[in-house]
Amino acid sequence: MSRVIASTMDADLQKIFRKPVPELYEAAVGPDASPALARALELRSFLALTEEQVARVRDRVRADMDPDRDMGELSADKLRFDAQWLEAALDARDGYRAAIGELLRTMPPPDQQARPVRTTQLRATASLPPSTAPAPQRAGAAQARRP
Repeated sequence: MSRVIASTMDADLQKIFRKPVPELYEAAVGPDASPALARALELRSFLALTEEQVARVRDRVRADMDPDRDMGELSADKLRFDAQWLEAALDARDGYRAAIGELLRTMPPPDQQARPVRTTQLRATASLPPSTAPAPQRAGAAQARRP
């Protein structure tokens, strides 16, 4: 099994789907997997990656700002770039969290997964008597009125 990176929405997913995240990934590839579960896990994967990016930039900025670090190594351009990178990653994180939250609020409960609905197709059993009127020469053409 591959390593599952934690995300801030894991507790919500586990609460809704009643399984740990690694088991949810296994269930998502099964024949009875709900589309909501597959979509939630796809968004969760994007969220986990984005949160990992946020942590990397945060850690890089912390290292650059370490009080024991040589002041001559500070670069305003590098910090500006890291701030832009962090802003983009935080915006993405917020978007993924909102999308997962909306999905979890609007999806049907997991125990009411979509099941195929059986419908009965009605068949006409009555037959029409043969028509004695001649068929119009052009199908769909309006017939002229006679005085």
